[in-house]
Amino acid sequence: EDSRAAVCTVIGFPLGYSTSLVKFREAEVALADGALELDLVMNISALKSGQAARVQAEIQDLADLAHVHDALLKVIIETALLDAAEIEQACGLCAAAGADYVKTSTGFASRGASVADIELLRRVLPETIRIKAAGGIRTRAAAEALVAAGADRIGSSNSLALIADDENPTV
Repeated sequence: EDSRAAVCTVIGFPLGYSTSLVKFREAEVALADGALELDLVMNISALKSGQAARVQAEIQDLADLAHVHDALLKVIIETALLDAAEIEQACGLCAAAGADYVKTSTGFASRGASVADIELLRRVLPETIRIKAAGGIRTRAAAEALVAAGADRIGSSNSLALIADDENPTV
């Protein structure tokens, strides 16, 4: 209750293939249960199948829902499964749909965040959209390199001994 930590859950985990209706209902329940942040797994299959409008509509519906509840929407695009052009396209869809963050990974792909991914995301995303580097971050040095490349937050299941100040928490 008195923690600075926000309650967050993942929607469409682990592969993002749930229907939009299922994801929307999952998000409604999470928000009603107190979630303040939603991590939406983007439907990569739909993106790769040329269904960009479907992907954008799903992100926008969930961004609108999150924002009505004063919550954040982070969209996990699973950078390990996308080429540079697809990453740029996914970022454009996230920006157009009103996402608050783009996140690199669920941790289930062949690799997690890379400095190159973060540099690409920062280059193509508007400054208003933040970046969360996640997946495979096991050392403080790796986390610091990702922050230097443009990540606003780090997601790691490892203790990285990062000390964040109250004004700029990165972990």
